[in-house]
Amino acid sequence: MKQLQLDLQFFAGEKTEKATPQKRHDTRKKGQTAKSQDVNTAISLLAVFIFLSFFSSRTGQVILDIFHQTFNDYMLMELTEENIYKIGLDLLLEIAVLLGPIMLVALAAGTAANLLQVGFLFTAEPMKPKLEKIDPIKGFKRIFSVRALVELLKSILKISFVGFITFLVLWLRIDEVFILSHKSVSSALQTIGGLTLQMGISASIALLFLSIFDYLYQRYDFEKNIRMSKQDIKDEFKNTEGDPLIKSKLKQRQREMATARMMEEVPKADVVITNPTHYAIALKYEEEKADAPVIVAKGIDFMAQKIKKVAEEHQVVLVENRPLAQALYRQADMGDVIPDEFFKAVAEILAYVYRIKHKI
Repeated sequence: MKQLQLDLQFFAGEKTEKATPQKRHDTRKKGQTAKSQDVNTAISLLAVFIFLSFFSSRTGQVILDIFHQTFNDYMLMELTEENIYKIGLDLLLEIAVLLGPIMLVALAAGTAANLLQVGFLFTAEPMKPKLEKIDPIKGFKRIFSVRALVELLKSILKISFVGFITFLVLWLRIDEVFILSHKSVSSALQTIGGLTLQMGISASIALLFLSIFDYLYQRYDFEKNIRMSKQDIKDEFKNTEGDPLIKSKLKQRQREMATARMMEEVPKADVVITNPTHYAIALKYEEEKADAPVIVAKGIDFMAQKIKKVAEEHQVVLVENRPLAQALYRQADMGDVIPDEFFKAVAEILAYVYRIKHKI
């Protein structure tokens, strides 16, 4: 029997269940999502090479201007502190003009790739310092883990596949490479630039193709890591919905408060219709507020006895009518106007009560 209990506890602790929406929400708040870095890299590289393919002439002209200014102007200037400052500032501005658009394109593409994978998410949780990140034992385990082996195989596959695609592009244009020495400098640079762009775009597309499989793997691995055990789901339900014992006590307290409010209305009632022992229905008629009497309290058994006791203490008239008491209890709730079919019977009882109290 003890062994059976241990087995049940073991299986209850196995993480075999899909993560609940609450677990996914909490995990996302910590910045943990299914994301492939290869997708970001591939999209950014592809965007940069496409940008360069359209603006390569402009980029080449900026580079030539930098070389021209460097060899024609800066080389002939006197080496002084003021001149060094001026040269450095000029070169910095020209490099910013050269690299700025490329970096903006890469930033925009990387942001778009992130939004495509995880949507809008801002959290500072991953930036919090954690001692476990510098734990050498855990670091050693991460290095020689199954995940590290998978990452190594992925890297080898990426290098091999992208290298093959790049070599294929170069092989298809090998004739142009062989005659580069016979071309002018300008023509050779154009050929090299065109070949570089073609290889870059081809390699980016190849990497993007591989990144789709990497994203599927990352998604599978993420789903596996956030799996929950049956006990985890039970604990989450307790934390979300509240402990059953606490909920029970809360409901009991709410019932007690409702009963107390109901008992406060009994002294204001015009009449209490009884079974006589099992049912008690307290009615109040206010012509300016409602067209018919309203049920201000009702109860059975012990509660009925309490209603009758309070009514007697405050000299509220008790009228025995078994069928009417049972019917009102079943067909109307507290605060409701009595149903139409009971108007006549209740009117006769109220008339009797008013005569006793000399109200008419």
